[in-house]
Amino acid sequence: MTGRVAAVNLGVVTEAEWAGDPSGRSGIDKRPADGPVPIRFAGLAGDFIGERAHHGGPDQAVYTYAEEDAGWWAAELGRSLRPGAFGENLTTYAVDVTGAVIGERWAVGTALLEVTKPRTPCTTFAGYWGMPDLIKRFTVRAAPGAYLRVLREGEVGAGDPVEVVDRPAHGVTIGHVFRATTLEPELLPALLDVPQLPEPVRAKVRRRLGLASA
Repeated sequence: MTGRVAAVNLGVVTEAEWAGDPSGRSGIDKRPADGPVPIRFAGLAGDFIGERAHHGGPDQAVYTYAEEDAGWWAAELGRSLRPGAFGENLTTYAVDVTGAVIGERWAVGTALLEVTKPRTPCTTFAGYWGMPDLIKRFTVRAAPGAYLRVLREGEVGAGDPVEVVDRPAHGVTIGHVFRATTLEPELLPALLDVPQLPEPVRAKVRRRLGLASA
């Protein structure tokens, strides 16, 4: 499968009461970059991250959201949503983000990325959109976007191809993990056989299944 990058978005500093960080600053407001952007192991160069206790890090270095899913929300809400409105670094086109398999590897520009986990909606996201019920609605929609780790640093720009170069055989997708950890716990057992899931997610699954303590 080959899609493309519709936009590369970088966070700007936003000070607001709804910001989750104790400093009152958030990087959820991401704006399209004018040209190619370096992707480092820690994330995109120039991207501001506010609440580092829950955002950023190797397993959440890059967040991507599908242009098609953004279009669904725009129609649902009756308002335009520019690239970066979901706090995503990469807005993609013709990439099945929800159907991406955990551990799937993408060649994006000159970088190599690996799908790690779905995004969990938070109060900062709801505050940014000014929608108190956004967490509930986002969870029911179950098109959460995907976090990726950086396996090879490189550069990415709007229009670059997104090519799936490897896909694990276990078949557990971003959508499956999101539904399992939110509204469909009966799906949790399948996550035990996914070695590419970040350890904090695996530990959460074990706890919820009563298999081990963290």
